[in-house]
Amino acid sequence: MELSNQEVHVEKQTNKQLKRAQGIRDFFDLITQSKSVLFGGILVLIVVICAIFAPIISTHDPYQMNMVDRLLKPLQKGHLLGTDQYGRDLFTRIIYGARVSLKVGMISVSLSMVIGVTLGLISGYYGGWLDSIIMRFVDIVLSFPVLLLAIALVAALGPGIENVILALGLVYWTNYARVVRANVLAIKEEEYIQAAKTIGSNDFRIIFYNILPNCLAPVVVVATLGLGVAIVSEATLSFLGLGIQPPESSWGWTLAFGMKFIRESPHLSIYPGLAIMITVLGFNLLGDGIRDLTDSKLKRK
Repeated sequence: MELSNQEVHVEKQTNKQLKRAQGIRDFFDLITQSKSVLFGGILVLIVVICAIFAPIISTHDPYQMNMVDRLLKPLQKGHLLGTDQYGRDLFTRIIYGARVSLKVGMISVSLSMVIGVTLGLISGYYGGWLDSIIMRFVDIVLSFPVLLLAIALVAALGPGIENVILALGLVYWTNYARVVRANVLAIKEEEYIQAAKTIGSNDFRIIFYNILPNCLAPVVVVATLGLGVAIVSEATLSFLGLGIQPPESSWGWTLAFGMKFIRESPHLSIYPGLAIMITVLGFNLLGDGIRDLTDSKLKRK
């Protein structure tokens, strides 16, 4: 008995829903296989929620000064983590600092990824003199201590969140270029790439439709680990006075000023340091877990 068009449509929709549900179950099963991914993802999720809902979670105005209540200890006068040297609520400053750190980390990593992936694809696919020029340029950048290079760029461009993002994006792209190039060198010899060339596919289509999707797994791992590095670098630049400028809330800037009161008010340095540590730990665990799950050799072991 033949099915009507409506019954066929209902059956197709049911199959799609079942496949979608199975995909969601497979995704969560994959996550639960790695404690590193699970624990790191929870830490990152907490930081992201704090950044997104900062106006709701925070208890005070992050910029409101009150010199009468300066340097209060935690849990005094309704201040969960105490106050800073200007009487501003430290808990609120740290919550808003998560926004700055994640913004700098995500945008700078995205910039590094675009530069590194593009150069890695070109270098690995075309090879020859173009590959030699790009790789020698990578070697030149890597010959400098990366953080010192970022400090030099920010010192030349001037402090500020835009210049910090630009500087970090311009110094951390080399890892993406090397990883993508290594994958492209192996992928371009596969039979399906040769078949794409035979049927007349142009280089742009081969690179971005056939090769790039197969390079994304290691790129995601590098990007996840790179977020932690970028957050630490931003905090370091702000600590040195070259990054985010007051009154904008920054973990590195708060930590730097807290060092001046380390004896009488150690909480000014402890809590921003813990915020940096938890965030970086979350991204590092998440990156390590994703690497283990995507590495076929480790999975076979």
